[in-house]
Amino acid sequence: MISKNKLKELAVYKQQKHCESDAVFIVEGVKMCGEALAAKAPIRVVCATNLWLSQHPELPKNAEVYEVDELALSRLSHMPTPNEVWMLLDRQLPPAAQSIHGLTLALDHLQDPGNLGTIIRTADWFGVHRIVCSNGTVSCFNPKVVQSTMGSLFRTEVLYADLPAYLSSCGLPVVGALLDGQNLWGSPSPLPPLAGGAVLVVGNEGRGLTPQVRSCVTHPVTIPNIGGTAESLNAAVACAILMAQMLQKT
Repeated sequence: MISKNKLKELAVYKQQKHCESDAVFIVEGVKMCGEALAAKAPIRVVCATNLWLSQHPELPKNAEVYEVDELALSRLSHMPTPNEVWMLLDRQLPPAAQSIHGLTLALDHLQDPGNLGTIIRTADWFGVHRIVCSNGTVSCFNPKVVQSTMGSLFRTEVLYADLPAYLSSCGLPVVGALLDGQNLWGSPSPLPPLAGGAVLVVGNEGRGLTPQVRSCVTHPVTIPNIGGTAESLNAAVACAILMAQMLQKT
């Protein structure tokens, strides 16, 4: 069983400032922890119930492993109902697979953790395994982001960079989601062919693309508001529609 001192030591990671300073993040629950094991992610600490440990005898040899009861697990967990296992991982994840069709996704100052997690999961579905985020975008290691990726975080490379500098130097067509862009389903299509790769950039949930990023867009597009009454489209939904449409251009 875990000692009181060790439990207290690990419980500080519920605060993101400690995760940031130690370059770690938390993964919880049977599904997500199973994904971490399958990806051979760098696991520092495993805290789990006796049942879970008995079902997973081959854990990484360099990981600290502790048996905990439900009360102890609740002291570590961000979740309302902790689920059998909690892990502490290094942020240096294994390299992701190459993006299918050469499409890269770029995100400009996205703030909602649920949106980012859903976007990472959706990108993984479409085989887009490289995401470049502006430095003002929510951290991909935020607990809500991690959980909502449903394991796709371990298959997707998420980078943080000076986004205008990246876009201006990438040498690829940059497709930007803009309210005043060209109709996504117009004829001729406003989208470039993807044979040589391209970047799709989506902006902040409320403000869209920053002026600096907007100036880097070579192919401005918009998803037409056919109903005419909705004020805006959720950023994760917009990403899914645009990725699906772009991947038809291969």
